[in-house]
Amino acid sequence: MRCAVGCGHVQQPVEQGYGLDIVRGDPAHPVNRGLACQRGIRETADPDGEWLTRPLVRRDGELVPTTWETALERATAGLGRALENASTSVAVLGSGQQTNEAAYALGKLARGGFGTRYYDANTTLCMASAVTAYYDAFGSDAPPPTYDDIPAARTHLVWGANPAVAHPVLFRWIQQSAGEDDSELLVVDPVASETTDGADCHVAPDPGGDLALARAVLARLVETDRLDDEFIARATAGFEELRERLPDASAAAERAGVSTADVDRLAAAFDASTLVYWGMGVNQSVNGTATAGALIDCCLATGNLRPGSGPFSLTGQANSMGTRVCSSKGSWPGHRPFDAPEHREFVADAWDVPLSRLPDDPGPGPVGIADAIGEDVSAVYAVATNPAAGMPDATGVRERLAETFLVVQDAFRSETVELADVVLPAATWGESEGTTMNMERTVSRVRAATETPAGVKSDLDLIGTLASRLAPDLFDEPPTPETVFDELAALTAGTDADLSGISYERLERDVAVRWPAPAPDAAGGYRYYESELPDADRDDVAESWSFPTPSGRARFSAGRAAPAPEPPDAEFPLTLTTGRQPDAYNTGVRTRPSDADAPVARVSPATALAFATELEDEERGSTEADAPLSAQDGRVVSRRASVRVELESDESIPDGVVWLPIHHPAVNDLTLPVVDPRSKEPHFKQCAVRLEPARTRQNRPVATPSSR
Repeated sequence: MRCAVGCGHVQQPVEQGYGLDIVRGDPAHPVNRGLACQRGIRETADPDGEWLTRPLVRRDGELVPTTWETALERATAGLGRALENASTSVAVLGSGQQTNEAAYALGKLARGGFGTRYYDANTTLCMASAVTAYYDAFGSDAPPPTYDDIPAARTHLVWGANPAVAHPVLFRWIQQSAGEDDSELLVVDPVASETTDGADCHVAPDPGGDLALARAVLARLVETDRLDDEFIARATAGFEELRERLPDASAAAERAGVSTADVDRLAAAFDASTLVYWGMGVNQSVNGTATAGALIDCCLATGNLRPGSGPFSLTGQANSMGTRVCSSKGSWPGHRPFDAPEHREFVADAWDVPLSRLPDDPGPGPVGIADAIGEDVSAVYAVATNPAAGMPDATGVRERLAETFLVVQDAFRSETVELADVVLPAATWGESEGTTMNMERTVSRVRAATETPAGVKSDLDLIGTLASRLAPDLFDEPPTPETVFDELAALTAGTDADLSGISYERLERDVAVRWPAPAPDAAGGYRYYESELPDADRDDVAESWSFPTPSGRARFSAGRAAPAPEPPDAEFPLTLTTGRQPDAYNTGVRTRPSDADAPVARVSPATALAFATELEDEERGSTEADAPLSAQDGRVVSRRASVRVELESDESIPDGVVWLPIHHPAVNDLTLPVVDPRSKEPHFKQCAVRLEPARTRQNRPVATPSSR
């Protein structure tokens, strides 16, 4: 599985040895009906990354092969020493690349076995702001709409996302619906991305201008009387308070860097049934929660919270949604609130652990965990994640990881593996048994189509083995995928994310089931909404809404804009932004060769010309006999690092902006470790940089593990 669209694949193993020979879309799977993107197929069948096939331990500063018993003994001893000091001395980092069963077991070990508050997953780096906004608005996480709503929508508004690249199968459905005579596709993005190519309208705010633009749209909806007053009165709370605080639409448009005509165009789009899709361009910001909330507000104000409409955040990793429901990172399983004593007591009883062992807060988030390494935290257990490249200000993260006891469990060699004391090779998609959960809440089975070498074990097996050594009796027996899923499903009974009606037997029969599914014959649809068809006594459809909030109503947001944490200035006059490429994913460990070239930095023709002119002036004033400076070979420099790049002139990039791919391991050396104060999601999308000639600086700093 490549991403959170959740396409079912048919996988055929090679005739001899280990590995997959054929991967194709599964025509029997209800999500994709046989469709599949080429990246998903290639990445599953023939990834470019370097496979891990034997356990490794560090000796005399080098990673060397060893036996499973030696590796597990070393991991147990190092983590155990830290736990003897304090439960919070161990940090655990999970991933959206695990099955539901592995994510649940890892959370159970971190929270119920270790008792640490320093536990999170890389999904917080992508989706935490959307999650927080959903809770603010609806009292529960996850989008109200499903894929079934895409054909019925008349307006498809894609904001701060590039599904043409990130979610090709989903984007095909959007294009098909938007191609109807009475439908349209609008895109809001500072960059003219691949998604804008076929759009009916592209609005390009300044980088970081999304919240101002979203508030300008809502203000214009108010000014032009485009509100659904009946829906607001029946189903929402807080609109009048928000209305009083709305800015003048024209002034907000100016702050966003767009015209009032652009605002009018977006406001008019909400007249029809509108699906609003957003992604990392919204979430990865100090204003991520506020901006996601502002987009939800536009839906609420116009009554776009019924089938064929609504807010729909686009999730990235294959099991990001499953991590949110199952892993105990930001809520207890089933979205049980962390701060509710009765839910904490329920989980402690279910796990048969002392209540005092369970932390009473979810922790400081991934950036806060990284900051604690070397202080409160003396050992780290990282599973299917690459924080040495994926975290903001990654140089500092590598330096801290290099000085702590580090256990890494992964399928591929990564920058984090290179810093580890112990490496536990793990199975990946096509080799693992379990379930996953896509962005529209659908649970699917995943199966092992091929055996693995003796030096590779499943995530669940490894978590269970470490639990048996570090937290005996946490699991009644060695965990298996089905027994763990049954335990998880039972723990979600009666919650907003109820899985209790789903079983392996049902998934064998139905292939995939959407939650909430509180009974064996129940499945989720559009959330919070109910309708009754007309009868003989009336002509209209009777609609009603109910939300798991104290008032039973959806809530308009109260978020206020935070200033840009690092605006461009005279020393760093350009803005760095990042995005995805068509043939890559996450930090690229599965999709880039080990000898990856310098990343390609895309800049506008005007920015490229200004840099070339600067180089010419420098050449004329230089007395050195160095090789001529090249306008295609440079460095992107921030206050944190310098990264060598290949410069490419591209008209889709606005002036004053440098675009770099998120997949290259050097890029996050540049980014800023400031977070949204509500969601703890990092502000990846904008920081101040400048361009320099390639020869003026040394390469980026590289941390090396100390001899341990």
